[in-house]
Formats: sequence, C-alpha cells, structure tokens
Amino acid sequence: MFANLKIEEIAPDPEQPRKFFDEAKHQELKNSIKENGLLQPVVVRPDEGGETPYKLIAGERRWRACKAAGLEVIPANVLKDADDERAYVLGIAENVGREDMTIMEEASAYYRLKMAGWEPDKIAKQFGKTETHIKWRIGLLTLRPEVGEMVDKGQIKNNLAWHIAQLNPGHQMVVAMKYVRGEFDSEAEAQHFANALKMREDQTSLTNEKPPSVEEEEKRKKQKAKAKDGLGKAEEVLIPLLEDLAQKKPEDLAVILGDDLTRHVKVVGRLYSKVQMVRNLLSKAQGHQRVMQEEFNKAAAEVQQERAEPKEQREAAPEEKKKPEAKPEADTKPEPVAEKAAAKPAAKPSGAARTRNRAAAGSASKATPARKVPAQKKAEPAAEAAKKAEPVTPK
Repeated sequence: MFANLKIEEIAPDPEQPRKFFDEAKHQELKNSIKENGLLQPVVVRPDEGGETPYKLIAGERRWRACKAAGLEVIPANVLKDADDERAYVLGIAENVGREDMTIMEEASAYYRLKMAGWEPDKIAKQFGKTETHIKWRIGLLTLRPEVGEMVDKGQIKNNLAWHIAQLNPGHQMVVAMKYVRGEFDSEAEAQHFANALKMREDQTSLTNEKPPSVEEEEKRKKQKAKAKDGLGKAEEVLIPLLEDLAQKKPEDLAVILGDDLTRHVKVVGRLYSKVQMVRNLLSKAQGHQRVMQEEFNKAAAEVQQERAEPKEQREAAPEEKKKPEAKPEADTKPEPVAEKAAAKPAAKPSGAARTRNRAAAGSASKATPARKVPAQKKAEPAAEAAKKAEPVTPK
C-alpha cells in the first residue's frame, strides 16, 4: 500500500545492515530532492509500540536526504505483513548492490542471515550471488578491526582480504601493513606471502624441522646448480631472441618464418603457458622465502635481547658493590665499659663498708633524677664506686 506519510512518523531501523553513509553523495541527493522531489518511495512497516508509527525497511539514505531538504511529507510503500526477518532481507536487497555499502557491512548482513538459519546457497539465491561469494564475504568477518577498516577504505582488495582473513590476528597485521606500504610488486605476491604464513601456522612446530642430511644437502646443491644454469641460458639466449622478434613487423615475420610460422606460434604459445606457470610457482616460493626471513629476523632479535639482559646485569653489578653495606645494629653499639670493669674481680667489702655504700646510693638516687646517658658514662661511676668500696688494709 502506498501512502504519503509525515516524515516525523517514520524512524530508521537500528538493525539496518548499512551503517556508513557518504556525506558527498548525501548532499548530492539532498540537492536533487530539493529540485525534483523524491522519485522513489521509501519502504516502511507499521511499528506497534514503537516511538513512531512506522519503521523504515529500505530507503534510509533517501529519508535522511528528505529530512535534510526540509520535506514534511514523503511517499512510502507500507508493508503491513513484514516481520523482522522479512524486513531485514528487504533491507539487504535494497543495499547489497549499491556501491556505497561497504564490503564488511555486506559480510555482516549475510552473517546475520546465516545465524538466523539461512544456508549459504539460500542466501546466494535470494540476492543473485554465487555461493562462493557469500562464503568468502562471511569469511572476512575474522579480520581484526584495523584490517577490516583498510578493506572498507579500498586499501586492500577483496580477494587479498580473504587470504589475510585465514591468518591469526598477528600475521594479519604483518601482511596488511606490508601490502599497504607497497612491499609487494603485485596483489598475487601478497597472497602467496599470506598463504606461506598460513602453511607455517598449520605446522605443529617450526623447531621440529630436522637439518638436511649430507645426501640431501648434496642433492640440493645439484638442483640449485642445474636451475641456475638453465635460467642463465634462458636469460642469455631466449630473452634476446624474443626481444629481437618483438621489434619486427608482422608482415616481415610472415616472410621470414614462411611455412614454419604456424609451428612457431604453437611453440611460443606453449612457452608462454609454461612461463606463466613457472612465474606463479616462483612467486609462491618467494612468499615462503619472505616468511622464513621474517622468522629468522624475529629469532635473531630474541637472541640479541637475551644476550643484552646479562650484559645489563653485569654493568649494574659494580654500582651495587660501591654502595656501603649496612652493618647489623648489634655491631654498631659500643661495648659497655661496665662489663669490662666487671670482668676484673674486686675484693669483697666489709659489712660496715657495705652499709655505708647502700646509704650513699640511696641518698644519691633520691637527690638526682634518673636520665639516659651513654653506656660509657654510666659505667665510669660504677667503676669508681667499686674502687671506693675496697677495704683499707692497715699497714
């Protein structure tokens, strides 16, 4: 049912698959609507219990532009029987073919349908895509957010993005940053590097690789010499020959090669096919070589770090030795002099002398309050008292 609805009666769907709206295209559409009006109605459904009577199914970009243009009423196609799933499918169908729907938004939309029980072949049939396309898009959702943003911005192409998505998060950043920095001559080289990393991830342990035996090492040397010799001959003979033929005109080659022309066309065709195959193979080998170099550099950095730690400890050790060692508190206390005095036995005083000493000590304690003094000063009066207490022997 078509109806003219107040723009305030319509609200956008929070589950809208598309989240990004290009500002420049928004302004362009707004200006077009001001001049010509809205040519294609939006699609809405009743929203019972919602903040507004209707909720958008498709046409949020047009609804935004109409609102910005100052329209109060817009034409709408009202679908009364559309449930949440049907509304979501229609929303995807509205946006999936548009250029301004990002790849990651498309992937999220397909994934939601998959979580709702849709099989990839059903999704593909619904939106006119291949099943492989649906699976590859859903596979992009394993990308870490930073890499997904690079894909949405067009810095990383779709095909390469899928190969990167197969890696663990750390390796995803390695491939993405190398590609964005231009360290690969082509997208294919970046794919081969990503595939080589994936093969390394699938191995149980890199440290279990055994060194080649003497026989294997000798075999490798022979293979290397043979390949080097063969590629050297191609570079010396074949490339100059092809360059020479490329400079000639077709009519001249028709006369020069004569009846052998057809055979040479077939030979060069086979040669071209083999060259393409070998080039692809060498590019894959280059990917493995780069991965091995990355692993070597990482291992070398770890070894250097391990070697640096003991060195820092050795440099810090002399500084610690320079610091004076704290002596125990018992060693710092001076030995009391009273104990030394007590070590030398004194003669026992007589009874009268003891009585006089007690009386003198009692009067001294009452007259003078006790105070803390060093042990040495306390010991001296005690020693003098002991001397005074010695009995006087008559001559």
